[in-house]
Formats: sequence, C-alpha cells, structure tokens
Amino acid sequence: MTPFLLYIARSSLYLALFYAFFLLVMRRTTFFRLNRVLLLAGTLASFLLPLLRIRTVLLPSLAAGPLTETASEPSLTPGPSATPFPYLEILYWAGFLAVLGWTLAAVVRMYRTIRKGSVTRLEDGTKLVLTEARIPSFSWGKTIVMSRNDAEKDEVILLHEKAHVQKKHTLDILLFTAVTLVHWFNPLVWITLSELKLLHEYEADDAVLNHGIDATQYQLLLVRKAVGEKRFSLANGFQHAKLKNRIDMMLSHPTAGWRRLSWLAILPFLAGTMFLCNPVRAKVVPVETTLDQAVSVALPDTTKSHPFNLVDVKPTFNGGDANEFSKWVNENLRYPKTAKDAKVQGRVVLQFTVYPDGKVQDVKVLRGVHPDLDAEALRVVSSSPDWTPGYVNGKPVMVTYIFPVIFKLKGGESGPNTSKKDQTVDVVNITDGIYTIEGLPQGEGVFLVGPDSGSALFILDGKEITKAQLKEINPATLESIQILKDEKAVERYGEKGRNGVVIITSMKQ
Repeated sequence: MTPFLLYIARSSLYLALFYAFFLLVMRRTTFFRLNRVLLLAGTLASFLLPLLRIRTVLLPSLAAGPLTETASEPSLTPGPSATPFPYLEILYWAGFLAVLGWTLAAVVRMYRTIRKGSVTRLEDGTKLVLTEARIPSFSWGKTIVMSRNDAEKDEVILLHEKAHVQKKHTLDILLFTAVTLVHWFNPLVWITLSELKLLHEYEADDAVLNHGIDATQYQLLLVRKAVGEKRFSLANGFQHAKLKNRIDMMLSHPTAGWRRLSWLAILPFLAGTMFLCNPVRAKVVPVETTLDQAVSVALPDTTKSHPFNLVDVKPTFNGGDANEFSKWVNENLRYPKTAKDAKVQGRVVLQFTVYPDGKVQDVKVLRGVHPDLDAEALRVVSSSPDWTPGYVNGKPVMVTYIFPVIFKLKGGESGPNTSKKDQTVDVVNITDGIYTIEGLPQGEGVFLVGPDSGSALFILDGKEITKAQLKEINPATLESIQILKDEKAVERYGEKGRNGVVIITSMKQ
C-alpha cells in the first residue's frame, strides 16, 4: 500500500470512529449549534491526526537479516518481491473520479436553475432568485432560489431559507463534499453528510419558530410541501431532510445541559486509535548466534538508519528487486589474481546504507576472508549506482543492508582459508525466522539453522526431500540453492510452500 493510501485508510478510521459516536450518542440531542461545530472540528481533526506519529522506543532489534547473496556465479536467492500491480490505487481513483463527476453534474444543474430566474436583492444583501418553475426552494451561499408561487403565498419559506444563509450552512456542505470525494468508500461519511443536512434543517426550523411562527401551522406547511418535487443534492432546501425527524425535533423537550459533556467520551477512543495507527516499529527478536553462523544478524543503529525488514516501502535497484543488485554485482565483480593463485575463497559479509537520496554509503566489512577479496567486494558495492530509497510513513529514510558476497573458485576447490562457516550456501528470511543453509566440510551434508526450520519445504532436483535427507548431500555437488517465499511459494507448491521453499539444484555431471 502506498503512503498516500495508508494515510487515507488511517484518516478514514478516525472519521468512522468519530461519526459513529455522533450517530449513536449525540444526533438526537437539541444541541444543534454545538453538534454542528464539533462535527466540523472532528472532521478536520480526523485529517490531521494521522499525520501525528507516536514513536515507541524499544531496545535495538537483532532482526536485520541479509537481503540476498551474490557470488562470481549468479545467485538465485530472491530479494523483496517486485512491486505488485496497483489494483487498490486504480480502484480508489476510479471511485474518486466517479464521485467528482456526480458532484460536478449536481453543481451544473443547480446553476442552470439559478440562471433561469429573475434576481432581486434583499435588504441584508442576500440575492433572491425567483423562477416560474415549481421547484422546492433552496439556498446556496448568499443566494436563495424559490418558485414565484411560493414567494407570493408562503413568506415563512423565505424566512427558513434566510436562516440557512445567515448560519452559513453552505460552508459545511462544501467541506463535507470534499470529505466525500476523498473518502467516497466510507459509508459513514455519506450517512453523516445526510445527518449534517438534517442538523441544518433543525437549526433553520428553530430560527423560524423563534420568530413567532405558529408551530402547528409551520408543520402543516412542511407536510404540504413534502411531495415529490425535484431536489438539489448540494443545496440547503426547505424540504431537503426527513420530515418526520424534523417534526419530532420541534416537539421534543430541550436536552439537559449536562449531556454536552458526552462529547468528552470520544477522547479515550481517539487516543486508543492513535496508538492503533502507530504500531511499534521495532521488535526484539531473540536469536542465538553461534560461531558457525558467523554474521547472520546485525545490530542496526536505529537512531540513524532503519533495518531493511522494518521499513514500509523497501528500496529498489534499477526498478527491480534485490536480484537486480545481485546481478549488477556479479557483472562487475573481479576475482583478484592473488587470491585465485592462493586458492582463497569464501564469503565476505558487507554492510551498507541506502540514503534518502538513493546514494549507497557507509560500506564496511563485517566479516572478511582475505584482504584482496575484502577490498574487491568493497570496491564493487561502493561504486553502486543510485537506488530508489526506502520509505517510512511516506518519507524517504536511511536503510541498512547486510549483504554477503561469495568468492567461489570453479570446480568447488577448497583453499587454505576456507572454513565451515565460509561454505554457507545461503542466508535468507523465511516467514519470521532467520534461516541459514550451511554446507558441512568434507562433503558431510547440508543442514538448516533457524527457528521452526523443519516447516520449510525442501526440493532437490525437482523432488521433495526431508530435512534429514539434507545431511546426505555433498555441498560440493550443488550448483545453486533458490529460496521461494510468500505468494510465489504458495502459487508454485500450494499450501506445502506456505512456510517457504528451498529449491536445491545439483551440478550437471
């Protein structure tokens, strides 16, 4: 999900909570002005609260596993999944455009009606538009539109529409129209818009009755006018809202003043939602590290950079996933002649940081093999072209990588500096654990290190094998090991691949 859609989802959650509280607790009260003001204030707050980020500080995490692995031969280990097709974005903007088109059509219909009438200026500066057509009266801004027949027979209708103009109800409608455009998918937004228009009618009705109009006669007028006339959905109209609710509100007793304090009950719910929308960004993952596992985890500096697996949007290289970077390193890596002559091979574990501007910096060796091999690995990674940076909460951030570079002589020859830990074939994240596939020396087999490692599916040359059978494999006979995760694993191997698939290919004889 993109940062923008994530923001929309969070603000929609705030709106849903706030509107649900109003509909369940406050809409039957007679605090018309207070309810209206707090509805508008709560709506604006729901757009601002998602921008407030709460940081929960925990101990530094030990969960920064390596992204992928490269060698002088291409590595088949997958990095982060490629960017999926933006179905959600397309759906959202399609709905946005549909609601925008409907809104613009309503505006056009309303202004066509206004242009057809004759204009009169009232004493308070309000523009009165009289039409010959028998339409329901409505107001928009400082303009009142009425049929000439209503203006001549029912002066109370003009009084009602003046109340809409004086209380500036059009500003509320404009704000909520923008809200419906952005949150068109949220049903509570549309319900609350209807309730807000009803609240406007309550205020206008109350203003009419305070002018000394007889309540019974006014209610009979409402009933007489409420017969299937064409409405203008964006405007404030004389019979725009539910008739029964308006009459019930006129007959109801004023709500007790202490009920105003009910609005305070929403504050704990908003606070809880803020914590819900701001999850902890770091988790302490206990990992027992042995000498054989070497550097399979690293302690990131969380005050300056973010571990790869804790960012919202992962950095990308040349528009692709991490395999693109592996391929680039493979193409530019040169086996130092001195190391080749000495038959030195093994794994150089590097750490580097992708900065917000995409630059690769802070490249250093976490575990070296030979000075020449270490220097070559540093040279290639340090010369990397710019990346597309990673994002947290919609902002580009520094992202730290642990990146192994394998130097392997052709034919699997072992050099004098090759140790058990240098024969590691691959390190990769599967589900929530850090799993390491390692080759034992002298062809004694292959084993998998990591929590719940037995749950992964193992495939050798197209056939499923057990974890125990790994120990019967000679690592020197292996050509490659590929790791499939998440949807790719399930798509290819069904539910058996839910916890990851390790695909082992032997060298061709």
